[in-house]
Amino acid sequence: MKLVLLLSALLAGIALSQGAAVMSVDLGSEWMKVGVVSPGVPMEIALNRESKRKTPAILAFRDGTRTIGEDAQTIGIKDPNSAYGYLLDLLGKTIDNPIVDLYRKRFPYYNIVGDPERNTVVFRKSDTDEFSVEELVAQLLVKAKQFAQESVQQPITECVLTVPGYFGQAEREALLSAAQLANLKVLQLINDYAAVALNYGVFHRGEINETAQYFLFYDMGAYKTSAAVVSYQLVKDKQTREINPVVQVLGVGYDRTLGGLEIQLRLRDYLAQEFNALKKTKTDVTTSPRALAKLFKEAGRLKNVLSANTEFFAQIENLIEDIDFKLPVTREKLEQLCEDLWPRATKPLEEALASSHLSLDVINQVILFGGGTRVPRVQETIKAVIKQELGKNLNADESATMGAVYKAADLSAGFKVKKFVVKDATLFPLQVSFERDPGDGAAVKQVKRALFALMNPYPQKKVITFNKHTDDFEFYVNYADLDRYSKEEIAALGSLNVTKVQLKQVKELLEKSKKELVDNKGIKAYFYLDDSGIFRCTGVEYVYEKQKPEDDADEDSTLSKFGSTLSKLFTKEGEEKKDNSEQEEAANAGEEPSKSEDNEKAKEEDASKEQKSEESTKQDTEAKNETIKLVTVKSPVTYESQTQFVVPLVGSAYDQSVAKLAAINKAEEQRVRLESAFNALEAHIIEVQQKLDEESYAKCATAEEKEKLLAECSTLGEWLYEDLEDPKAEIYEEKLAQLKKLSNVFLARHWEHEERPEAIKALKGMIDGAEKFLVTGRNLTKDTNPEKDVFTQVEIDTLDKVITETNAWLKTETAAQKKLAKNADIRLTVKDITDKMSLLDREVKYLVNKIKIWKPKVKPAAEKEKKKEEEVVASGSGDDTKSEDAEQQQEQATKEEQQEQEPVDEITPTPAEEETKTPHSEL
Repeated sequence: MKLVLLLSALLAGIALSQGAAVMSVDLGSEWMKVGVVSPGVPMEIALNRESKRKTPAILAFRDGTRTIGEDAQTIGIKDPNSAYGYLLDLLGKTIDNPIVDLYRKRFPYYNIVGDPERNTVVFRKSDTDEFSVEELVAQLLVKAKQFAQESVQQPITECVLTVPGYFGQAEREALLSAAQLANLKVLQLINDYAAVALNYGVFHRGEINETAQYFLFYDMGAYKTSAAVVSYQLVKDKQTREINPVVQVLGVGYDRTLGGLEIQLRLRDYLAQEFNALKKTKTDVTTSPRALAKLFKEAGRLKNVLSANTEFFAQIENLIEDIDFKLPVTREKLEQLCEDLWPRATKPLEEALASSHLSLDVINQVILFGGGTRVPRVQETIKAVIKQELGKNLNADESATMGAVYKAADLSAGFKVKKFVVKDATLFPLQVSFERDPGDGAAVKQVKRALFALMNPYPQKKVITFNKHTDDFEFYVNYADLDRYSKEEIAALGSLNVTKVQLKQVKELLEKSKKELVDNKGIKAYFYLDDSGIFRCTGVEYVYEKQKPEDDADEDSTLSKFGSTLSKLFTKEGEEKKDNSEQEEAANAGEEPSKSEDNEKAKEEDASKEQKSEESTKQDTEAKNETIKLVTVKSPVTYESQTQFVVPLVGSAYDQSVAKLAAINKAEEQRVRLESAFNALEAHIIEVQQKLDEESYAKCATAEEKEKLLAECSTLGEWLYEDLEDPKAEIYEEKLAQLKKLSNVFLARHWEHEERPEAIKALKGMIDGAEKFLVTGRNLTKDTNPEKDVFTQVEIDTLDKVITETNAWLKTETAAQKKLAKNADIRLTVKDITDKMSLLDREVKYLVNKIKIWKPKVKPAAEKEKKKEEEVVASGSGDDTKSEDAEQQQEQATKEEQQEQEPVDEITPTPAEEETKTPHSEL
């Protein structure tokens, strides 16, 4: 309950500007979790069809039918090459990537080929059936979308997806393509450790202050292991001046191939080895895809059980050739099989600390998440390094999902949440590389400038200025400074070339502006690393300054000219400072010549800088002497940007994928509709037959109706299980409609007989309440109580008439209904009773509302004073008896006067009125 209240507070009352729900998907290698948030409902996990909070990230195709989740796992045992799982790390990979080779080794029963155009991974099931990784992942996202929509009962089009932090440009672009195929708008790709850190920060918001606090989040999932050092701190925004909590990633380390899957594969291979050693068959168990799949499943169960127990029996029925297999396995044996894995478990943690430039002494806590961290030996290994207790106060399975859905609510226009800033960091540095011709016949030089260095925060914009190019040229953006990564990891990253940018019509643009040029600012290329970690070249401009036209200057007054001159001079200086700061920003990011350049190049650059400085000083002097009025001109440069890592899924290839998935989705919809129609007809046949055997239902049908219904059910039952050549959902739906038309007759009668007593009881209660109210109302008319004339006599008579008629109608109809048999047509229906209740309710509510707004009339003050004087004179002129009477009258008048002067908002109910309040409020 506390959690729900906290989430409701965090979501700050959801602004219903659009009212659309959003979702997050934590698409792991083994499991898929879906988070949702909708108007008026706090963040929650969407359940799947089996009412479970996570779904196996596997899908299968068999006999033209697609299944996802646990059903696909079942098919994967019987026909392994028809079920596809552990797909995430295959995104954006070419067929020659070592990660693809590792996948083949782990799952040898798949036929993996390269796409003829894109050279990416394709699963070939047959000559006609094949699927790219983007198509398979898209179908998982489609299923996640269905779970989310069923949870909130409204359409969903926007989402936030979690990704491993080591995903490069190729993987992220491929995941966006998969989401596009699933018809989802991705608000952001968020690194899984950043999502977990956000989730932790949201629930510990009160502990965050102006002093930075450092935490290390350690994750061992099914496929990989990662660690991230983050800081929490309250920071004032420079623009809005608001103080918001900020979580910033400071250091990251990871192992792409270390996870629960590797442990499971070690166990699988061990079980296979032990079975072969028994020599119960001449067939090698590893050559049978079905047997290998059974061993893999049992190894997964064994891994989970041994995390909580020290010994367990692995047992598989009919492993191969009708031979059963049973083997005791201890936790000690598991740890022995994975002896080389345990030292690797701490390396991501050490790398994260090293890249953050922090020591364990300043880390507040090491917090675990991910299913692999449940393995006892993993926890022991980490604890031996950090020498402190491990934090286990996060939901290891759902923390990333909940952090991502909070981010989705923040980014969506339909919600308003408390601001929590997330700043992620660059894992793979990016640099710009281009060629420069120094002239004088010298060799062309390769120039490299750092763009986004290691652990640079993002989202962030950068700009690089090209000053020496006078003709069309091109530059590349590549991964660089990867010394901290192993050769295997660099190879897994794929192509180190990210983007190629070609600039066109540069010479023409420079010639065109030559006549009006005063100061050349160069060609500026703008870059952006967005909050999804996607790199883009956002534009290229040629920037220069020209003299302000004389016509514009003549229009100004002498004072305006002087002010404009000073303004332009200061503007010019400010722009130069801005340009310098932009170049300094790039320099701070590592913009410097490559290490391969020699001292001669350094000397040439120094000479060039001195010459440039002299020319700049000369231009500044001339500009000041002549009091030049300058304007800055930015002319867009024509350019073409091309990705270099993997051919994107666009054009005809994308259209073919869309058509393929649309056909699969349509086939599944038809199959689900057919199954639903069949099951509905079957269930109704059984229901009718069972109910006609019950006495209470059988009495509601005549002998003829009962005989006809049973005959129809028997005929439909036999027809239902016949093999139809081309079964259609429409056929079953039509048969069901015909059967319901017959069965609803006696089912409706039974319902009327069951519900009628309660309806009659409710109507009688309303009549009793109305009668009591009527007694009170009669005393609030002008004739009975002039001081409190709330109701007119017509209103009282109208209510009295309705009560009398309703009472008489109820007695007559109840008596007539009792004379009829159970299987006769209904005379007194529940609807008739509710109609009478509505009529009575309307009359009573009208009078109740009138009494609420009634106020007594206040007599004028002059009449009150005159009345007092008359009473005083009368009391003074009479005898003693009359005097006493006058005093009593005066006393009574004073009481009435006090009552009249008191403000009255509503009538204080009498005991009779209080009795009538209860039934009327129930109405």
